[in-house]
Amino acid sequence: MSLVPDPGTGPRPPSPQLGLLPTIIFGSRWLQLPLYLGLIVAQCVYIALFLKELWHLSWHALDLTEQQIMMSVLALIDVVMISNLLVMVIVGGYETFVSRLELRGHPDEPEWLGHVNASALKIKLAMAIIGISSIALLRTFIEAGNLGSNRAGFTETAVMWQVLIHLTFVVSAIGIAYVDKLSDSGPRKHAE
Repeated sequence: MSLVPDPGTGPRPPSPQLGLLPTIIFGSRWLQLPLYLGLIVAQCVYIALFLKELWHLSWHALDLTEQQIMMSVLALIDVVMISNLLVMVIVGGYETFVSRLELRGHPDEPEWLGHVNASALKIKLAMAIIGISSIALLRTFIEAGNLGSNRAGFTETAVMWQVLIHLTFVVSAIGIAYVDKLSDSGPRKHAE
């Protein structure tokens, strides 16, 4: 048990008085609030889509082939991953750019929220986008057996473009992480 008080608890020091222009500029961050509320509405749309897909899968489970069931499950996973991405953007973005949520000590506080900043949020978003792209690519690969037939939902060129776009996401995420690492190492070297 530590005797050092947690800096997140206790009274806050008084806020500094700002002039009119800094108050307006700093207050403009609240203009993002409707955007985050809109993303919450989008989250509700994804819940409806998930329930629709789940209902379709459950209702037709005995009539579907194994491949069709796998494709339906991948569609559900895709919706969940996009929903997770929305939560990261809503909670992390609001906490980073608008106002603190004051969740310290709350039993449901997300573990990742304690160390979120703009750089960490970018990397988390890039990783989520790669995950979503991976699911879409997996769905394409499962259907690749139909290439050249009338049942194919895409062409070989479309598969190639999906792979190239996915690789672009991966390279971009590596680049973001590398630049973030470089920017973090600069202040550390300067502090030493």
